[in-house]
Amino acid sequence: MMGASAASGLQLVAARPCIPACRQMFGSTSVVSAFGRALSTRTGFASCARTTLAGPFSSVSNKRFAVRAMSQSGAQGLPIDLRGKRAFIAGVADDNGYGWAIAKALAAAGAEILVGTWVPALNIFETSLRRGKFDESRKLPDGSLMEIAKVYPLDAVYDTPEDVPDDVKANKRYAGSSNWTVKEVAETVKSDFGSIDILVHSLANGPEVTKPLLETSRKGYLAAISASSYSFVSLLQHFLPIMNPGGASVSLTYIASERIIPGYGGGMSSAKAALESDTRVLAYEAGRKGKIRVNTISAGPLGSRAAKAIGFIEKMIEYSYVNAPLQKELLAEEVGNTAAFLASPLASAITGSTIYVDNGLNTMGLALDSPTLAT
Repeated sequence: MMGASAASGLQLVAARPCIPACRQMFGSTSVVSAFGRALSTRTGFASCARTTLAGPFSSVSNKRFAVRAMSQSGAQGLPIDLRGKRAFIAGVADDNGYGWAIAKALAAAGAEILVGTWVPALNIFETSLRRGKFDESRKLPDGSLMEIAKVYPLDAVYDTPEDVPDDVKANKRYAGSSNWTVKEVAETVKSDFGSIDILVHSLANGPEVTKPLLETSRKGYLAAISASSYSFVSLLQHFLPIMNPGGASVSLTYIASERIIPGYGGGMSSAKAALESDTRVLAYEAGRKGKIRVNTISAGPLGSRAAKAIGFIEKMIEYSYVNAPLQKELLAEEVGNTAAFLASPLASAITGSTIYVDNGLNTMGLALDSPTLAT
């Protein structure tokens, strides 16, 4: 579990002596001292000249330089503090996927949470929340429950009301919901809250995902691209005007964008490749236009409800466990924690990047459980 309350933010403890070479780098102790004063003034860090430390690093005569980040509550550590920030997470429909885990991590760091839920799943999701079905999953590290300020109906396949075909408008699963296209949701969020700081894209759908690419129809291929990658472009396009400068956007991708994953078909591998390419372009455009950072997380396999549509997710999880450098279960909260970091000021210079959270599986070039190795 994440180790701090929403009151103080997530804590990454960081207290260590600087390498003596820093003195050589700056040329003199006076420059090092100036550097320490600059840290203290501009970032809230304290130089060792102003910090009392116990143990071997307490002596100034040792000519060692320690930097210790201080949270606003006075606790020692490097905080992920998102208090006063507002996040919109698109693609939360239950409590066992990466979108939910990201929402929890952001909430634990103090952010206000808004979610966008696929219209046909909205009623079940809201009913489950209201009846306390998710209460155990809502627990934060401090024992409190994650609060969702508002749940918005959303179908990110459609940008405007004019894009919605008649058969969808007449579909009973959409009955009773309104203002659920991307443009309408962004406008409603603006009306309700004014602005946001964090935008999370946790959406993907490939109607022909179980088909090999050679058997995928044009309609199925384009549907995968539309739902899984262009939806991110559309969300950022419509939310960017209400995002505060210095904010961040995060999406979720998968290693199939660059490696062959037999069975992950229907154009989904192409959609993930497009998403990663768009991440780089959008990082430039949104960075220049709105000072917004854009990154994507390449997450390892998780047995979520959505992932089970692939049909062999359990085998993928087992393969990852056997072959990854870190031989352990990948937890959804590890992806959530990474998203919280990317959304925070600690990642203020990171944009346009694909961040792997997969126990290192992406680095492997040989399957250790291959029958070939056993002969």
